[in-house]
Amino acid sequence: MLIKKLNGITAKEIIPGFHGRFVHSPHMTLAHWNIKAGSPLPEHSHPHEQITTVLEGTLELTTEGKTHVLTPGSVAVIPSDVPHSGKAVTDCRVIDVFYPRREDYQ
Repeated sequence: MLIKKLNGITAKEIIPGFHGRFVHSPHMTLAHWNIKAGSPLPEHSHPHEQITTVLEGTLELTTEGKTHVLTPGSVAVIPSDVPHSGKAVTDCRVIDVFYPRREDYQ
């Protein structure tokens, strides 16, 4: 079992404006993001399944050519290998869950 304080985990800026704190289990990664307003998420894909939950702010998420506006309480399920992109419309707090574990976020 692992118990940590989130504020005790050093944030990493993965792309400009996206600061994440990461918790890893043997099989999955939980990411707590603080995203600056206006920060773009370039289109990308990865083999991980991803579930995104917006806690605060407004986040645009584009998949399969359609842009969705996510607000607090919105949840998006992104299958593996699906290209997606986005932009923080406002400052945002977001939680992402990835399966399998994101080794690149270690």
